[in-house]
Amino acid sequence: MADTHPGEPVLHQGDLTARLNRLRAAVLGANDGIVSVAGLVVGVAGATTDRTALLTAGIAGLVAGALSMAAGEYVSVSTQRDTQRALLATERRELAEMPQEELAELASIYVGKGLSPALAQQVATELTAHDALAAHADAELGLDPDEVVSPWQAAWASAAAFTLGALVPLLTIVLTPTAARVPACFAAVLVALALTGALSAHLGGAGHRRATARTVLGGALAMAVTYGTGHLVGRTL
Repeated sequence: MADTHPGEPVLHQGDLTARLNRLRAAVLGANDGIVSVAGLVVGVAGATTDRTALLTAGIAGLVAGALSMAAGEYVSVSTQRDTQRALLATERRELAEMPQEELAELASIYVGKGLSPALAQQVATELTAHDALAAHADAELGLDPDEVVSPWQAAWASAAAFTLGALVPLLTIVLTPTAARVPACFAAVLVALALTGALSAHLGGAGHRRATARTVLGGALAMAVTYGTGHLVGRTL
């Protein structure tokens, strides 16, 4: 049992799961920023050593990627929010039009979870009397009426995570001397990917070694391909 102190909010399993999912999404967003901008700036570095071109490409990639992530997350979470609201509206209507049937349904859910019929009926009755919508939304839909997802919050968080990740390759390749740019960027990116891969695996309860190896190898392959492409294009133009 988690230690708690007077005055501290008690986090339930659902709250902890939601927070871990949000943190994991932020880590994956940062990972996308690292790989996307690393591939871009390394590709440009394969074609030119001009610092202005590298900085311009990197900033353009960072801004475009952050906006794309934010827009995608906003649309996705807006759809999820609309679905949640529609389900809650249906539940409100059913509670108003057929309260006894809904009470019986709630009791049957608790029977299915292992309570005796008598105790399930008592629990359903007391929870319905306290907050009917919250009780039915939780048991039937797995939703909390007071915690409908926010698309704006998700969009800003996604954009911020992508930006933080993208800054790793961008700053490395711009601030490093010309001769060491690409190797330094490779090294910084692989270290950052190892950290995000390990953290993502930890949050997801998966094995660290394989998850980290997949993340690092994927990033290394992306940079190698884009560097080779940029070098080839730079020589032919």
